Amino acid sequence: MVLGPVKAYSGDAEPVEISGTRLRMLLARLVMDPGRPVSAETLIDDLWGEQAPAGAASALQGLVSRLRKVLRTAATLDLVAGGYRLSVNAEDVDACQFEELAARGRRDLAAGRHKEAAATLGAALGLWQGEALADVLEAPFADHVATRLNNLRAAAAEDRLDAELHLGRHAEALTDLESSAARNPLSERLAGLRMRALAAAGRQGDALAVYEEIRGRLGDELGVDPAPALQEIHLALLRGEMERPMTRAEAAPSRLPAQLTSFVGREAELARLAGLLSTGRLVTIVGPGGAGKTRLSLEAVARDPAYRLGRVWFVSLAGVSVPDQLADAVLGALKSSDGRLYEAGRSAPLDRVSELLDVGDAVLLLDNCEHLVEAAAELADQLLVRLPQLRVLATSREPLAITGEALCHLGSLEVPRDSAEAAEAEAVRLFVDRAVSVRPGFALEESTVEAVVEICWRLDGMPLALELAAAKLRSMSVDQIVRRLDDRFRLLTSGSRSALPRQRTLLAMVEWSWDLLEEPERALSRRLAAFPGGATLPALEAVCPDASLPAGDIVYVLGSLVEKSIVHQSGDRYRMLETIRAYASGRLAESDDDIGGPFSGYFLALAEEHEPLLRTRDQLAAIAVFDAEYDNLVHALRQAVDVGDEATASRFVGAMFWYWGVSGMSTQFETYLRYGGVLPGQARAAFGVVRASMDADSAGAREFHPARPLMRMAQLAFPAEESSLEEALASPDPWVRAGAHWAEDFLLTEQGDLSSGASSREAALRGFEEVGDRWGLVISLLPLGRDHSLRGEYGQAIATFERAVALSSELGAEDYLYLSRARLARERRRSGDLDGALRDIQAAHRRARERGHRRMEVNILVGLANVHRLSGDLVRADQILDDLEALVQRRAIPEELAGDLIVSTRLENRLMEGDAVQARKLMPDAVGSLITQGYSAGLAWAAELLAGLRALEDDPSGAATALGMSQVIRGEFDHGEPELRALVERLTARLGEDGYAQAYHLGAETPRKDAIDRLAGHVLAG
Repeated sequence: MVLGPVKAYSGDAEPVEISGTRLRMLLARLVMDPGRPVSAETLIDDLWGEQAPAGAASALQGLVSRLRKVLRTAATLDLVAGGYRLSVNAEDVDACQFEELAARGRRDLAAGRHKEAAATLGAALGLWQGEALADVLEAPFADHVATRLNNLRAAAAEDRLDAELHLGRHAEALTDLESSAARNPLSERLAGLRMRALAAAGRQGDALAVYEEIRGRLGDELGVDPAPALQEIHLALLRGEMERPMTRAEAAPSRLPAQLTSFVGREAELARLAGLLSTGRLVTIVGPGGAGKTRLSLEAVARDPAYRLGRVWFVSLAGVSVPDQLADAVLGALKSSDGRLYEAGRSAPLDRVSELLDVGDAVLLLDNCEHLVEAAAELADQLLVRLPQLRVLATSREPLAITGEALCHLGSLEVPRDSAEAAEAEAVRLFVDRAVSVRPGFALEESTVEAVVEICWRLDGMPLALELAAAKLRSMSVDQIVRRLDDRFRLLTSGSRSALPRQRTLLAMVEWSWDLLEEPERALSRRLAAFPGGATLPALEAVCPDASLPAGDIVYVLGSLVEKSIVHQSGDRYRMLETIRAYASGRLAESDDDIGGPFSGYFLALAEEHEPLLRTRDQLAAIAVFDAEYDNLVHALRQAVDVGDEATASRFVGAMFWYWGVSGMSTQFETYLRYGGVLPGQARAAFGVVRASMDADSAGAREFHPARPLMRMAQLAFPAEESSLEEALASPDPWVRAGAHWAEDFLLTEQGDLSSGASSREAALRGFEEVGDRWGLVISLLPLGRDHSLRGEYGQAIATFERAVALSSELGAEDYLYLSRARLARERRRSGDLDGALRDIQAAHRRARERGHRRMEVNILVGLANVHRLSGDLVRADQILDDLEALVQRRAIPEELAGDLIVSTRLENRLMEGDAVQARKLMPDAVGSLITQGYSAGLAWAAELLAGLRALEDDPSGAATALGMSQVIRGEFDHGEPELRALVERLTARLGEDGYAQAYHLGAETPRKDAIDRLAGHVLAG
């Protein structure tokens, strides 16, 4: 979808999350050429334009890899002759659908088929969800494409208004014409349409005024007269010859049940239904119970052209218990509006139904077909054969499965990813709308938004469940509702008394679906409920079979459950909505099914099979397996711990430990640390390392040594007989050797010896390249980029960090992706490219906000403050730090994560401002934390801050000595930092070259330990 914000959907209409602006740019550009290759050169030009980064080809490859991972089975992105090709057809792209429908509507208009033109053009315009490419307009290619599409949209809107005027709908058209003319005051076609509409409404004077107005505008602004076509309309008005539109018939009485609540959301589904109903004759809305199929169908047919003619009939099948009553039920709905009674014996019910529906273009809505699906399919097929102008819209939990049927899959409403975007999400909008009706004054605000979002998530965004939850606000707060959602079937029992019995409680709705299942379907549903992360077919065939459900039957039973909307298929994975899973879990607990052993055995074998691959070229595939099965793996681990199976639990920890490390220590992992106390020796040690690594985490630690926690894990990963670094360096395993080289360099770096570790840094990179470990490559590239940065080799540093960003993107390790981006933005800033640094930081910030990664925002916002400081905007730099402190005070970010960087960066701002007094006050807090952490780069930064302060305090010799101390602490002076270069120039001007060199060497020749002690003494003494 590009007619609005860029979105993607899988084949079953499930939304695909496309996070990151550049990724959405790539997808949007590829779908502009559906099914055709686009060259890499074109993509680079269209994504970056003249601002293409060094290493743009690598950056593009990283984007392509990320897009492939995101799209999974929704579409394939192949490298073919001529470039990259996205496997989508033109009919899968809303822009292509729009252009085809708009062209067809224009042809109908030209041929005088005004009713067809209006319907087709309405369907075309219904595809739009905002301005074209709304969230990627900064892409170089987007402006031209969006302008063209927006122009086509305007032309289609004018064509539709033209068709509406021919149909006598001038009153409705006038409102749209007035607003369109206000946006396009020089459009002669709009002026002509307005004149025709006003004349048809008997307002000839206003019509003539429109002509005078546009004639004046054209003359004043363009120096031209109105075109001949507009002049002819003007003359026809003057002569009284304006063609009168066809007389509009009185609106036919509605045959649809009146609705007591507003309709919320589902804009995309309504547009899809409009398109399907305009091109097909049988459309079925398929979805689980409670998804809102009935309400959507009523809204869709109310917008259909047949509705205006009174040719839409609604037939509810909920009360029909046997197939033989189906035709009579349809006949009953028809005769109640037709006024003519069916006389038994004179003709068969089907004949009478056909007679009553033989009125031309008409729509028959068959609602709730699932319990009579075969009879409903037979009736629909017979009617469609007899009546060529009849269209049938059905709702069901499974397709009717007859030739010509088009499906509109209906799932959950859009659920927000976090509180920041809650107000726009359809599920939240529905809940709030219903909440206001039962509790006037209820609002989505800071005190309620988190609870509302959680309710929407835990109820799967299902409309019926949300409406039942909102009804509970009569007696509960939203927080009280959240706390009781674990017992959702007892909680959600307050439906409308006028609703069908199965729609009054959540339990009744699920039981209705469950009772329609055959016994093998119930058995597989119960067992699938044991998989919290969903399941693949091989997993189900390994875990679920027994004598009553052979493994060979599972694929067929599973297909039936998908057809009946009990199970949802996404790619190769099968899941249940959480509400259905909760019900099936209850049935599993009541049954004699015992699948705990097979479940644990299958997932332990899966983890142990893929764990070694995490350190090879197959790393991404292995991570994808762990990602997909993570909930199931943790569930199996929890089961092993709960029953005291230490051996199995220990094997699970061993198989998952490195995945936890490579994945960047997900915050979810902290939940499982409590298992450490019941595990045997090595597993407890692993958890101890993880706990210590997490306890030591801080923004400053990640800024200076992002790989420190994982280094400790890497040491644990070495076999016991190779525990020493020397043995690891001689290991026959190339991955172990590469890790040992990296660890050796790390230890030397922390001793202030960068030169001795240079060969180890190169060896680590070569080793990880040999085995294909992207994680190892990232942690090896970061110190190499630092080397270039310290020497002021900006181009090489930027290229190195760009490669780290690309690899981190492929790896999906969020911590390393943010850190690599932060290093890249920092290097652009140091090189003087403040605009480029700002773009990188803003992109990283958007991603952090979208994904709720608050702790990553610390480094990002500090980097943003640095850019503003160097651009001379100290006010903005301080404001960013104030905002960051406010987040800390609201506990959105823990103080221990942010405090050190905030105060250190604020100190840099005061140094730039020349405020020595405030800088001195900040120095103990700012530098004290860096000294306490003891990291080499942090200690060197502390010495540099001290140098800046001493320079302000008119102690140039002390400042030069502090700079020398930074060299001995780090192992090299930072020649790449422009602020330090400027400081050196000022100090040299004060002391002279010899004086500066003497004072500098005084610090540089101090033993490293003494330099650190002196630094601490100077800072803490004030």
